[in-house]
Amino acid sequence: MTTLPTISSDTPRTPRLVIVDHVQDWSALDGDCTVIGAGEFLAAHAPDDGALVINLCRSYKYLSVGYYCSLMAEARGQQVLPSVKTINDLSRKAIYTLDTGELDRALDEALGAAGGMPMPAAFALDIRFGTTDYAPLAGLARSIFDTFPAPLMRVEFARGEEWHIAAIRLQGPNALGERERPACRAALRDYAGLPQRAPAARRYRYRIAVLHDAHEELAPSNPGALARLGAVGRELGVGVAPIGRQDFSRLAEFDALFIRETTAINHHTYLFAKKAESEGLVVIDDPSSILRCTNKVYLADLLRLHDIPTPLTITLQDADAGTLAAIEARIAYPMVLKIPDGAFSRGVVKVRDADELRRVARELLQQSALILVQEYLYTEFDWRIGVLNREPIFASKYFMSKGHWQVAKRDAFGKAEFGMAAAVPLGEVPPALLDYALQAARLMGDGLYGVDMKMTPGGPVVIEVNDNPNIDAGAEDSVLGDELYRIVLRDFVRRLDLLHRESLPI
Repeated sequence: MTTLPTISSDTPRTPRLVIVDHVQDWSALDGDCTVIGAGEFLAAHAPDDGALVINLCRSYKYLSVGYYCSLMAEARGQQVLPSVKTINDLSRKAIYTLDTGELDRALDEALGAAGGMPMPAAFALDIRFGTTDYAPLAGLARSIFDTFPAPLMRVEFARGEEWHIAAIRLQGPNALGERERPACRAALRDYAGLPQRAPAARRYRYRIAVLHDAHEELAPSNPGALARLGAVGRELGVGVAPIGRQDFSRLAEFDALFIRETTAINHHTYLFAKKAESEGLVVIDDPSSILRCTNKVYLADLLRLHDIPTPLTITLQDADAGTLAAIEARIAYPMVLKIPDGAFSRGVVKVRDADELRRVARELLQQSALILVQEYLYTEFDWRIGVLNREPIFASKYFMSKGHWQVAKRDAFGKAEFGMAAAVPLGEVPPALLDYALQAARLMGDGLYGVDMKMTPGGPVVIEVNDNPNIDAGAEDSVLGDELYRIVLRDFVRRLDLLHRESLPI
C-alpha cells in the first residue's frame, strides 16, 4: 500500500505536500516541499500528518481528479489549497461575484491612484499564492487570494464606468511559462500557510442561518418575528444567525438555511438556496420549491391536472384578436391578467372591458412569453393556509385593502398598502378548504408554503401556492404565539437529525 511521505517533527515550519497530475509539472527545490502524483495521493490511506496540501492539478472541474484531491484532503483532516469550497465558489461567476463588491472598489481605487498611468480597457493579472508581479495591485492580489484562497489564479479586469473584476479562473502549473516557474516556486517558498484559527466553542446543537434583507419593504418576516425566532432557538438549543446577501461565502459555517427574503429565480435568494443545498445544508425553501411556486403557469397546469379547484384559467401567448375573442367567450368581465412570476400583487391587473384586455395583454406579453387570464372572484377576504412538512401549521384571513380588490394596493410609486390580517385557529378553517390547501401544498414538496384560497358560493378554490410565506409577529403568530416558531425550528431539527442519521456509517 502506498503511504504518503512524512516530515520529521523537528522541521521548523509546516511541511508542504504538492499534488500534481504529472511529476514533471512541478520540481521541488526546497526540503520542506514533497511532490506526489494525484493518483498516488488518492490511493493512499493517510491520516492528517500536519502537512499543508497544495493541490496543483491541471483541472479542478467538478468530480475531476483535481476536485477529488481537495475533497479527500479535507476528508483526511488536512489543510488544502484550494479547498472544495473555493473550487465551488469559483465555478460560477454568478456565485463568486457576490463576494467581489469590496474587491471591485479596491481595484478602482488602486488603479485610480496609479499616477494617471495609461491602462487598457481590459487586462489580466496572474496571482501566485497571493503575490503578483504588478506592484500597484500587489495589495489587491493578496485580498483576492484571502477571499478565494487558491494557488494559481488568473484574474481578468475590465473598465466600464468603473473598474471591476470580470472573471476569476483557477489555473494549473501547465499554464506557467518557463520564466514564471521560478517566481511561482519562490511564492510557494515564502507562503506562510493558511491562518490557524482556534475552534469556536459549540454552544448550540445546530446553527441555522436566516437570510433576510433589513431594507426589504415587504419581507416575509418582520423584525419582531426574527427576534422571536432567535429567542425560541436559544430555548431549543439551536443557534439562529441572521445573514445577508454579503454572507454568501459563509454558508458552509451553518447546518441549515431559512430564507426570509422574497425569492425569485433570477435573484441571489435562489443562488443561496442552490449553494446551501450543494453544501449539504437543510434549506427552507429549497430550490425545487422556489422553481415550482414562483411560476404561476406551471402551478395552474399542475393544479388542473390534479383536479384541485381553481378559478377558470387560460394561458395566453398571443394577443391577436381571434385569441382574445375566444377568451371573452369563456370568461366574463371583469377578468384578471397575471404574469407568471409576480409577487405581492405585482404583475396582476384586473381588466373591465375588451379595450383594457387588449392593451394590458400586449403590455404583459412584452414582459413574459406567457401570461395567465383568470376569472375574477370577489370575496371579502382571502384565506392563507401555512403548510410545513405536508401538515398545516397556521391559518390567516387577509382582508382586501380599503377600497381595492386585492390584499395589496399599490400607488403610482409602487408602494403597497395592505388590508388587515387576522390569524385563525386551524379548527375554525372550513374542512374542505383545508383539505384542498394540503393537496395543493403537497404537490410542491415538503417545504414551507402558503396556500392562498377563496371560499366562494361554489366552494373553495386555490388561487396560488407560495414558497416563503409570511410569518410576521402580530399577524400569523397571533394565535399560536411562540409555538409557531417552535414548530418551524423543531422541523429544522427533525430534518437535521434525519440527515445526520443517514450520513452515519452502517
